[in-house]
Amino acid sequence: MEMDLPWVEKYRPKKLKEVVGQEEIVKRLETYAKEKNMPSLLFAGRAGVGKTACALALANELYGDAVEQNFLELNASDERGIDVIRGKIKDFAGTLAFGGAPFKIIFLDESDSLTRDAQNALRRTMEKFSRTCRFILSCNYSSKIIEPIQSRCALFRFSPLTDEQIKKRLEYIAKHEGLHVDKKAYDAIIYVAEGDMRKAINTLQVASTLTKKITEDVVYKVAARAKPEEIKKMIELAMEGKFLDARKQLDILVYDYSLSAEDILLQVYREVVNSDKIPDEKKVELIDRIGETHFRVTEGSNERIQLEAFLAQLVLTSKKK
Repeated sequence: MEMDLPWVEKYRPKKLKEVVGQEEIVKRLETYAKEKNMPSLLFAGRAGVGKTACALALANELYGDAVEQNFLELNASDERGIDVIRGKIKDFAGTLAFGGAPFKIIFLDESDSLTRDAQNALRRTMEKFSRTCRFILSCNYSSKIIEPIQSRCALFRFSPLTDEQIKKRLEYIAKHEGLHVDKKAYDAIIYVAEGDMRKAINTLQVASTLTKKITEDVVYKVAARAKPEEIKKMIELAMEGKFLDARKQLDILVYDYSLSAEDILLQVYREVVNSDKIPDEKKVELIDRIGETHFRVTEGSNERIQLEAFLAQLVLTSKKK
């Protein structure tokens, strides 16, 4: 049943005109749908900005009720080897389309995960079955796609969604689900999502399982994130030379919010970059320290020691003239 679907799927756009943002891309795709003709496409952009939504909406407009017979969706991060290209993709591409457009579509999500051998095999498959099949490749980084494939595709670069676009979609979903969401809660979801519509919708759904009246506190609780004010407080205490107070604030983040060192460092990075109180020359030094600490943590160093060492560096940085 539709009611049992995750909200990401339940509220996924069925038509191109329903896609949030990406107006110029949508216009070009609507032309392809109208003409029933298109080249292979390469969608590049960060997660949650509408790449999959556009691919599925385009397929729906091209094929209507026959979409299942003519549209094959594969996640290249799971099925990334040359055998998949030679088997599943080749078999599907070699058969004629049924209804709608005179070609089938194969959608390869996360195609930048394909091995180089698989990409070379895909290039040959694209050449051989160009009459009966078109490809839509979705990736985060187009530079990881080999040049021969890029040259065979029309490239679409998806821009990040604005806060207002994400908020408008969340308000639409909240209205249909009977939720009361505070203004600060919307701001919190947008902060947590970082421009990712999929993450924003999932956060809203998880919050709705706790209460129909969603507040800022509920959002940060389900997202396992600290409030920006808590991160700012720790940075400011350290920058004021109050190491022990900053350490107590770190205890709150680690024990009350159950945040890992990587989570804390990523939030610290955001607050440092966006801070109006920290001079640019100090920002450069702090970002260098954040990067060094993050590297050490990911390499297996003790998280607590590295975080406290980072706070100590902030104190020392604040004392420099």
